[in-house]
Amino acid sequence: MMLDSIGIGQIVRNERKGLGLRQDELAASSGVGLRFIVELERGKATAQIGKVFAVLAALGCEMQVRLPDGVVIADRST
Repeated sequence: MMLDSIGIGQIVRNERKGLGLRQDELAASSGVGLRFIVELERGKATAQIGKVFAVLAALGCEMQVRLPDGVVIADRST
């Protein structure tokens, strides 16, 4: 499945709620502003990928990239 900004936003919202966190709490734990969390959850496209990674890491999520040849690259450093 290819993720877009809306899909990532839904994942962030679902995981945040599953952990019982408010948006401001997630913002503080990931080192980003509240407005960024709000816009991320709404699926706003952004070039601030580093902040997206910080939010996903704060939620305990992993990112994987599947190359065209099927090789999966995963970052498990969170």
